[in-house]
Amino acid sequence: MSAVPSNKPYLIRALHQWCVDHGFTPYIAVFVTGEVQVPMDYVKDNEIVLNISPDACQQLSLDNEWISLKARFAGVPRDINVPMTHVMAIYAKENGQGMSFPVEKTNPPEPTADKNTAISKGRPSLKLVK
Repeated sequence: MSAVPSNKPYLIRALHQWCVDHGFTPYIAVFVTGEVQVPMDYVKDNEIVLNISPDACQQLSLDNEWISLKARFAGVPRDINVPMTHVMAIYAKENGQGMSFPVEKTNPPEPTADKNTAISKGRPSLKLVK
């Protein structure tokens, strides 16, 4: 019997669409390891929160294996690539509604911070969307 494919990418796409349809700002919380391509100066405790709204990013792709997009950080354009396996949560900024996911957090590399000032955000509060 073959393994059942993950429903996580489908849930992330659905919650992203729900946020956009209702005027909410979709955020994803990501566990950062060497596989994740994000600006490391914005990573805190091996985590980063990304705004994936149409106003905040371009060329957003939510496929079954990766989330990829282009976004600006402090005015500098960056390519962002996140494996679906590293997404810890997706939620609406305005009300915290969304979904969290289990992520295996083993042996992450130490992030190398640039000299730029990181913007610190509090830990998101999540509610189960039914």
